[in-house]
Amino acid sequence: MVISYLGGECFKVTFGDLTIAINPPGKSSKLATSKFGADIALVSLPHEDFNGTENASFGERQPFVISGAGEYEVKGVAVRGFGAPTTYDKQATINTIYSISLEGMNLCFLGAMGSAELPAAAKQEVDEVDILFIPVGGGEVLDHAAAYKLAVQLGPKVIVPMHYDAAALKSFLKEAGAEGTKAEEKLTVKRKDLEGKEAEVVVLGA
Repeated sequence: MVISYLGGECFKVTFGDLTIAINPPGKSSKLATSKFGADIALVSLPHEDFNGTENASFGERQPFVISGAGEYEVKGVAVRGFGAPTTYDKQATINTIYSISLEGMNLCFLGAMGSAELPAAAKQEVDEVDILFIPVGGGEVLDHAAAYKLAVQLGPKVIVPMHYDAAALKSFLKEAGAEGTKAEEKLTVKRKDLEGKEAEVVVLGA
């Protein structure tokens, strides 16, 4: 599995011939956009910063779009979504937390989460997290301290920060005791690579 970070909360996850787009920004977003073909697109929140599924379409490749709570299985990928009330861009809305199972690994994507308290359904169902994607930028999403506290509670093997500026990332790395962590171009990982890891912070360059 190869994970690339495209800025904001946008990730491209590929394994074999399958590609997943997570929270691609729309054309009217102020965030930088990237266009690539995906088989599955996950949208955690109905906002132009995260719901640009048109940018996950390329040629004849049109993604199956998942944009809310529920259980889904698409092309061998199991996805569970858990809704949580939040406020984004000064609007009350619902943010969806996603649990994604593929290649024997469990990914947890928290989206634009503003509260360090998981919704009850997610708290019961989200366990044995291998890779956690968590916002750390503060403002309307978790700040560095709340993000790290929640990450520790979830007990992931790897933590991938997102939705930050340089100052917020520096504060998060200090909070996590991971100062000096250098950004990597991408994360290439197999199940066996995660053995023995505990809350290891991986910074991906956008």
